[in-house]
Amino acid sequence: MWASLRPLGRSDASGGYRRYAWTGADADCRLWFRMQAEARRLDVETDRNGNQWAWLGDPTAGDAVVTGSHLDSVPDGGAFDGPLGVVSAFAALDELRARGASFRRPLAIVNFGDEEGARFGLACVGSRLTSGQLTKEKAYELRDADGISLPQAMEAAGHDPDAIGPDPERLARIGAFVELHVEQGRALDLSGDSVGIASAIWPHGRWRFDFRGEANHAGTTRLVDRHDPMLTYAETVLAARTEAALAGAVATFGKVSVEPNGVNAIPSLVRGWLDSRAADQATLDTVVTAIEKAARERADKDGVDLAVVRESFTPVVEFEHALRDEIDRILGGSVPVLGTGAGHDAGILSASVPTAMLFVRNPTGVSHSPLEFAPEDDCVAGVLALADVLEGLACH
Repeated sequence: MWASLRPLGRSDASGGYRRYAWTGADADCRLWFRMQAEARRLDVETDRNGNQWAWLGDPTAGDAVVTGSHLDSVPDGGAFDGPLGVVSAFAALDELRARGASFRRPLAIVNFGDEEGARFGLACVGSRLTSGQLTKEKAYELRDADGISLPQAMEAAGHDPDAIGPDPERLARIGAFVELHVEQGRALDLSGDSVGIASAIWPHGRWRFDFRGEANHAGTTRLVDRHDPMLTYAETVLAARTEAALAGAVATFGKVSVEPNGVNAIPSLVRGWLDSRAADQATLDTVVTAIEKAARERADKDGVDLAVVRESFTPVVEFEHALRDEIDRILGGSVPVLGTGAGHDAGILSASVPTAMLFVRNPTGVSHSPLEFAPEDDCVAGVLALADVLEGLACH
């Protein structure tokens, strides 16, 4: 499966992946998912929000056990974030069939659409739409860097955008959702474990900072006469690092756009996107408030206008304790339980259905990069752990 998935959407220049929602690379990944499902005699369907489902058993019977993840990527992302969960789901089903397992509950493998939000700037679009956390009206406002709207992109890819929206009937069919994911950190590497169980997802969000100054000539404008938003932005980036470090949180400006974006021009607009996460809501609020305060103080000094817009937010997610404890029991009670600062579809769905996550060791902790990696032995351990969990939940 890895060999057939590896070349899809891969950049020769960076070695990373550019599997953006509703593009050709996304279509290739969707076809790959369908072919894997059909090879295993599973019934495949695409729901109204573009998520793919592969069913073993009656989809309408209810109390289904669902596993899977996503196949899209961040810009120049790694091979494991998302795809490991989908590949492992198919491999776990193969393992259960080899064991001769008999299913008493329906089983589904899912590929959620647009989890990373690389194209339209909002993460987990497929699961947010399904759960009602993203309205159709707000989804229609989403646009990519070229100004193409989400419905336009969906329609160009052959999907009906008029159908998108909450899908409570589908969610009512799910008794449990278990997502396997490569760890985005080094907790398991430091503890010496191949597999872990998620306890919670930190609250996190994305904020857009618009710094508006005055465009002018870079060679003829005196320094004292400038209203340079790039200076304000630069100070804000440094403030984000300082405030996050003080609070034990994380804060990152990882995306920026500049107008007019000329080498010999002082910018008129610098737009930066802040991603911040913390172990609890109060700490996150403190960090973001302090960053904005520092930005406004510097903006006043530079003669720059500042507007801050919160584009997305996900509160803390405590995975259901009963399901988490059952998975721990199935795995022998010796698997470490750890929190994570990364968002996932499982976190979005947790408000609607019982959800849980398994993590597979990442020896470097690197993620969202072509250097992202998990050793084959650990991936196999993840598959076997997932198979055990699915067998315990769906077969016994």
